[in-house]
Amino acid sequence: MSCILAVDQGTTSSRAIVFTGDLAILSAAQKEFPQHFPAAGLVEHDVEDIWESVLETARRAIAGAGLRPEDIAAVGLTNQRETTVVWDRKTGRAIHRAIVWQDRRTADRCLDLKRAGHEPLIAARTGLLLDPYFSATKIGCILDAVPGAREKAKRGELAFGTIDSFLLWRLTGGRVHATDATNASRTMLYNIHTGRWDDELLALFDIPKSLMPDIRNSSDDFGTTLPEHFGAALPIRGVAGDQQAATIGQACFEPGMMKSTYGTGCFALLNTGRSPIASRNRLLTTIAYQLDGERTYALEGSIFIAGAAVQWLRDGLGIIADAAETGPLAAAADPAQSVYLVPAFTGLGAPHWDAEARGAMFGLTRNTGPREFAKAALESVCFQTIDLMEAMRADWTAAAASRTVLRVDGGMTASDWTMQRLADLLDAEVDRPVISETTAVGAAYLAGLAVGLCPPPRDFMKSWRLDARFSPRMRPEERDVRLAGWRDAVRRTLVHRASDEA
Repeated sequence: MSCILAVDQGTTSSRAIVFTGDLAILSAAQKEFPQHFPAAGLVEHDVEDIWESVLETARRAIAGAGLRPEDIAAVGLTNQRETTVVWDRKTGRAIHRAIVWQDRRTADRCLDLKRAGHEPLIAARTGLLLDPYFSATKIGCILDAVPGAREKAKRGELAFGTIDSFLLWRLTGGRVHATDATNASRTMLYNIHTGRWDDELLALFDIPKSLMPDIRNSSDDFGTTLPEHFGAALPIRGVAGDQQAATIGQACFEPGMMKSTYGTGCFALLNTGRSPIASRNRLLTTIAYQLDGERTYALEGSIFIAGAAVQWLRDGLGIIADAAETGPLAAAADPAQSVYLVPAFTGLGAPHWDAEARGAMFGLTRNTGPREFAKAALESVCFQTIDLMEAMRADWTAAAASRTVLRVDGGMTASDWTMQRLADLLDAEVDRPVISETTAVGAAYLAGLAVGLCPPPRDFMKSWRLDARFSPRMRPEERDVRLAGWRDAVRRTLVHRASDEA
């Protein structure tokens, strides 16, 4: 029993990876599942699709490693955060499709709560801003949308969970209804200071406490899987939201260390240690991880559209057939053109937090073509990262005083052009690790830590390995011009939205 199974349940696919005790990859499996878009701004998942994809990939990964189920010492689980599921405790089936973190249907509800003056209380208790991104208003939406759901919830017949909780329920046959502190901190119902569900916030959002899961450490006992799922009862010992799992996988255990993950969206976390830092620049204060009852905090900036901008080039515009084409196209773009994409397809995230903003392009000419579109899409991710880092430096003087090295992961980091442009525009070194599956590594580490296969955090930090370091090469004058153009594009996008409302 010396291997670890990591389940990485993401926004568009589920992955399972089998690691050795020293976190070397033995085998992996991945499966995409359908996305549902009932109307503009609405994104849903059928949790049965998610469940089947998790079972299939986990079984394939174990078989691909040539292992018996008994060879798995522990299971670690990481998941897309904020995505909201409400299910029937008796049947285990969801009463509504999962409402995905990208979904904006509760924007009006959030706006009403802001106008009523509730955002300061929410920010003080949860570290979050009032936004449809988080789970609380999604729960209320489901309870209101399904006839009889509120009455069932009050009778204790329903359960709420983010995807980790739903999978734990299914994997354990309904014996465990739990989450970890990182996922709890993304619901807008969890008090990051007390480490408990907040009764006042539950009342504000009209959510019965009986719906809520137990909250545990990120490395903890989350029960065992039913034997019929994998051929043996496997202990589940690690759970963390995907961005926090990536922070752990990048070994960012010391205050001041920062990672940025580039997937569908982009999420940057800065470890701030044992004390929460209240942001003055509309960043989020969140839980980085919780071990042995001790919470470690982080500042987080969330970008809604990163890799999704490349998907838009492929699926929406038909400019590319494969994401790998964007780097070479961008490298061949006309340097005389200054084209900017503000990818607010589902609103703007940090530090703007404008749910109603929509995407825009600036600087188009008759000579603008696929190369310039590709460059603008990739640069938009870099520019948004700069916005986050500048806000973090303004919020936390310790970050401002040091020259931050950014550790990166996610699909977009495979593009050397994008990572070099990120270093150039950020004016900071960008480090890409040898193992790119940092989210799964984090989940595996948490599970391995619980069963004694993985070392304590300080020793684990020594095992982190660099694949490539990108150092800034752009002239300061060029950087300043590019950044000024981006800020003007964002300003024009926000002004246009405001003028439309007027």
